[in-house]
Amino acid sequence: MAFPEDVLTKDEHVVLHMHPHWKEAIRPVLVLVLALVGLIAAWIFLPDGSGGTITLYVVAAVALVVVLWLTVWPVLVWRTTHHVFTNERVILQHGVFSRDRRDIPLGRVNDHSMSQTFIERLLGCGTLTIESAGERGQSVLRDMPGVERVQTKLYELIEANHDKHSLGDEEMREIMRESNQGAGEAQQP
Repeated sequence: MAFPEDVLTKDEHVVLHMHPHWKEAIRPVLVLVLALVGLIAAWIFLPDGSGGTITLYVVAAVALVVVLWLTVWPVLVWRTTHHVFTNERVILQHGVFSRDRRDIPLGRVNDHSMSQTFIERLLGCGTLTIESAGERGQSVLRDMPGVERVQTKLYELIEANHDKHSLGDEEMREIMRESNQGAGEAQQP
């Protein structure tokens, strides 16, 4: 499932669009392989005849349920989880049938940190924690691929957003001059 571009504002553009790290697929692939091995073993070792055929169908049904539950579902969850970084906000969206989305404006990000275990360093992923002003506080993004690069890009986006929305000394003087002129004109009869 692609991320819906219609949620972006007019001047907003996507800088990074990521799903959780591919390591999320390790367990579903192992389950699929084990289910296939179990089904093939049942087909080879079960006796011919009606008892063996019925047992083979039962094994196949159980394997199908296990594959749907432990392989297909996790892949759907992975595919519908989006971590989108734009020039204005961080969008966190997940959900297969229902959808939950959290938007964190860059101006509200108070702190961001990353952590990696040894295995995550080897695999090139980690956990990114974004702390924002507001009721919900922290957002923890586990299994973020290239977490160090993502944290650096987030810092750059926050700084660019701050620079875009803050006034320099010259702009402030100009606003003060305009407001003083406007106040002086308003006082004259």
